[in-house]
Amino acid sequence: MRWPGSLQAQLALGLGLGLALLWLATAWATAAILRGEMNEVFDSALEETAQRILPLAVMDIIDREEQGVSQRIATLRSHDEFFTYIVRDDQDRVLLRSHGTEDVVFPAFDGMGFRQTATHRLYYDAALQGTITIAVAEPLSHRADVAREALAGLALPLILVIPISLLGVLVIVRRSLRPVRRFSRALASRGTRDLSEVGDSNLPNEILPVAEAVNQLLDRLRRTLEAERNFTANAAHELRTPVAAALAQTQRLMAETPDPAVTQRAGEIETALKRLTRLSEKLMQLARAEGGRLRRDTATDLRPVLRMVVSDLEGIAGKERIDLELSDAPVLSDIDPDAFAILARNLIENALRHGTGEAPVQVILTPRRTLRVINEGSSVPPETLARLTARFERGQAISEGSGLGLSIAKAIADGAQATLTLQSPSSGRADGFEASFQAPIGRQPN
Repeated sequence: MRWPGSLQAQLALGLGLGLALLWLATAWATAAILRGEMNEVFDSALEETAQRILPLAVMDIIDREEQGVSQRIATLRSHDEFFTYIVRDDQDRVLLRSHGTEDVVFPAFDGMGFRQTATHRLYYDAALQGTITIAVAEPLSHRADVAREALAGLALPLILVIPISLLGVLVIVRRSLRPVRRFSRALASRGTRDLSEVGDSNLPNEILPVAEAVNQLLDRLRRTLEAERNFTANAAHELRTPVAAALAQTQRLMAETPDPAVTQRAGEIETALKRLTRLSEKLMQLARAEGGRLRRDTATDLRPVLRMVVSDLEGIAGKERIDLELSDAPVLSDIDPDAFAILARNLIENALRHGTGEAPVQVILTPRRTLRVINEGSSVPPETLARLTARFERGQAISEGSGLGLSIAKAIADGAQATLTLQSPSSGRADGFEASFQAPIGRQPN
């Protein structure tokens, strides 16, 4: 039998079995003590019976006209005779016996006191200087029957008491562990970005240190992540102005210099500065995705947000490069519109950058809040697909991208408690790449 893994089940099973075994052992010990006490009572009854019958038997025998005659006591009505007796003289002649007596049960008199055979417990007594003796016998089966009845009387209540006690132990354990279960559910149900304190003032003293240690760990982790996000955001923000100034000066130099070599070198600097500008923008988006509040109190329609993002990208890549398909009905979700715009823009930019130039990128928003971005191209191996959402990961492609687009989209999906799925080949095709984002539903607006 495998021991259960649940603490509640372990406590209930351990306490229940322990209590049941303790009760059974107590009942067995009580039965043993009771059997010893009953033997004393029965022995006393044997002795008392002999001492009461013997004087009466002596008087009856003395008053007889003919000595040495055996007599059997008649019974008034049929009954179970647990005590039988026999009276003998010093020549071992039976002078008096009870009505159910069998002579073979009674060994010859060899002294006063208790004797025991294989079937009976006997008591011997004597009168008139040992010339008249009495033996009173009780079947051992009678004592065994009484002991069994006593044991059954002790055991039968336990058949009812033990299940009720086990149920009571289970209820008490469940009630006692209720704060622990709430604590466990609070840890299991929170999102990956939720680093707020957990705990319950009703937690048992044994669990409170665990909750405090978890809260201290979450607090340190939160401060570390906040410091990282603040550094990323501040660094990216501070880079924008000097990079923009350097880019402007480079473009001015390109316009003013007549030297082709200088113009070429300035063009390379311009390209590097534009790449740095895009990287700073991506870093700011990443900081926003990891540190911002990504859910709102009410749901909004995602279609206008996606339409605006696609329109902006069409101005850069061309209208023929994007094929937008929107639902006719409103697509409502409580995800922050800015966060959704950042996610959609990064997914579409990734598809434009890595898709083939001949086929347009398909952008589909379904009524069930699913955003699908599909581009044609060679299939991505599973081992590469699994690490595409890591930072600065470009897969097998050689491009000018920063490697942060899918990482930003993944961070937004995790922070909004939504789902981002990458697959290659895309659905229903032999090749291509598809990114699918399932937005949270949220509450309907009034």
